[in-house]
Amino acid sequence: MSNVEADPAELRCPASDPEHDAHVQILTPRDVPLGGPRAMKVRRTLPQRNRSFIGAWCFADHYGPDDVASSGGMDVAPHPHTGLQTVSWLFTGEIEHRDSGGVHGMVRPGEINLMTGGHGICHSEVSTARTTTLHGVQLWVALPEEARNAPRNFQHYAPGVVQLDGAAVRVFLGSLAGDASPVDTFTPLLGAELLLEPEAAITLDVNESYEHGVLVDTGAVTLQGQPVKQSELGYVAPGCPTLRLTNQANERTRVVLLGGPPFDEEIIMWWNFVGRSHEEIVSFREAWEAGSEQFGQVLGYVGAVPRLPAPKLPNAQLKPRSNPRG
Repeated sequence: MSNVEADPAELRCPASDPEHDAHVQILTPRDVPLGGPRAMKVRRTLPQRNRSFIGAWCFADHYGPDDVASSGGMDVAPHPHTGLQTVSWLFTGEIEHRDSGGVHGMVRPGEINLMTGGHGICHSEVSTARTTTLHGVQLWVALPEEARNAPRNFQHYAPGVVQLDGAAVRVFLGSLAGDASPVDTFTPLLGAELLLEPEAAITLDVNESYEHGVLVDTGAVTLQGQPVKQSELGYVAPGCPTLRLTNQANERTRVVLLGGPPFDEEIIMWWNFVGRSHEEIVSFREAWEAGSEQFGQVLGYVGAVPRLPAPKLPNAQLKPRSNPRG
């Protein structure tokens, strides 16, 4: 998915500093229109002023349930990426994916599509004609220095369901609840969908060297005893060997669990680019606007515009934005 903001904020993201974080930090979302006159809105919890990363997860958009008949659905023209991996995970609906690595496939509920855009890639995303409701998350993973120029790649995996007492779990990245995903990443990561039964309380054994985030899709839960509302992201710093989740509702509740060891590198993220310096971001933008083969071409996309133009850069050096201290 593209960041289609006309004036995207520049972010220089430092390594996580869990030593100064509260036991559970609540990250509230902001609404961002996904382009077009009937723009589909997404709720963005990463990045924000209070946190840049959870592990190497650096971007989290949560959208829907969205009535495609009224919103027009998703139609994101070809757009570029560098220095990251995109993770698409749907709850309902279907999205057609095309990229400059030659991949043409569908994003469907319960199936992870992970695209690597290290040195450069471009792709398009369009909800299909048979989609009536669109609902899911789009996530980005920052690539570490040694992998940030990795070649284009695409992986697909449909995890099975692990039944726990009070919850059904799908592990799409990493390992949890005795299950493991075969999808390759460049840093250790955890990604899982959990469906909690009405008023269920579960305790998950997790890697205590990881920091974790719980994004609430439906309903309301408590994390380590602290309430996390719908569309909020609850953050837990490293050092916790277990996560305690309680569904406060009398109906099923869905959450997405993210995790990984603290990311120990600084990045600059602007628009759809992840880099390490102002000059590098400028060069990425110039290459995209010039139609450089660094990003290649998407074949078969038909839309109102053939590709998304890059926004204008700010009239200043891209500046750092740090996590708050204290």
